[in-house]
Amino acid sequence: MLKSVKLPFLKYKRINLPFEIGMNRILLVLGLVFVCCLAACTKSSLYGPVQAKAQAKIDDSLVSRFIVAHNLQGVAKHVQLNDTIGVYYIVINPGSGQTLFTTSTQITVGDTAKLINNDLTETTFYQTNEFHPTYSIGAVIRGWQLGVPEILTGGEVRLLVPSRYAYGPYAQPQIGLDYGLKNGLPGSAVLDFYITLYNVTN
Repeated sequence: MLKSVKLPFLKYKRINLPFEIGMNRILLVLGLVFVCCLAACTKSSLYGPVQAKAQAKIDDSLVSRFIVAHNLQGVAKHVQLNDTIGVYYIVINPGSGQTLFTTSTQITVGDTAKLINNDLTETTFYQTNEFHPTYSIGAVIRGWQLGVPEILTGGEVRLLVPSRYAYGPYAQPQIGLDYGLKNGLPGSAVLDFYITLYNVTN
């Protein structure tokens, strides 16, 4: 009697064991996905409108101090009504010709890119050489989209770009490694670009 009770039970376990292992694996994977999603949501929710506004004040203060310290003469291009600085640009050479910029416009440029440090010094993190890259203006950072159209072909412009018009709070670990930035470009980076516009194609 005892054997007849135990045997079906053992048989049941033997048949369903692979199913249970499979279900455990599925539940484990679903649990990991849930934890990852929860962590991502928590991380993204840490940087909201309040944090963005606070960072904008820090950026604008840094740009203002940098302008005074280096005696720069340019124009602050306001993007929103509450912008105190926006993108600050200095037209060095206006260039020539007529150009209509759209998001699909191709621009061929030479540029030197620098990180503005809190002590008002700068660190170069990118520089073109004899090779001049071409970009779609709709694919570059917002600061370029606002500043590059201030010049024409052959023109030169300097842009001081707060982080909200560059890479925002997100670090760019692959940018600047070749120029001595050990961890790449940090998050909330305020940038200084010197751009020469060699060609514009629509």
